Amino acid sequence: MERTCKEEKRTTRIKFKKMYWLLGRTSQLSTYNKLLLYKQILKPVWTYGIQLWGCTRPSNVEIIQRFQNKVLRSSVDAPWYVRNSDLHRDLGMATVPDEIQRFAIKTRKDSIIM
Repeated sequence: MERTCKEEKRTTRIKFKKMYWLLGRTSQLSTYNKLLLYKQILKPVWTYGIQLWGCTRPSNVEIIQRFQNKVLRSSVDAPWYVRNSDLHRDLGMATVPDEIQRFAIKTRKDSIIM
């Protein structure tokens, strides 16, 4: 799973670098549009196969969480003293562990219904 996590990080980092001119600190796009781009393009990359992430090491989840923090911080040009938890709360974005839990519950409900 560690190798997969590193591949996910690499893939998302490459996509973010290609989109930095849209999502970066100096972009003229509104915060709403930047978050929309993140949700539509970058987030699906790391959520693919997320149901299996519940059984991975916490350090692997933290790698993806750090990436998400970096993208959100860059998108809104947040200063260094703003906490990541405040950033997530203000932007209405779930953290990576919350997303893993949400997808796991959804998958479990879907498997019970079928």
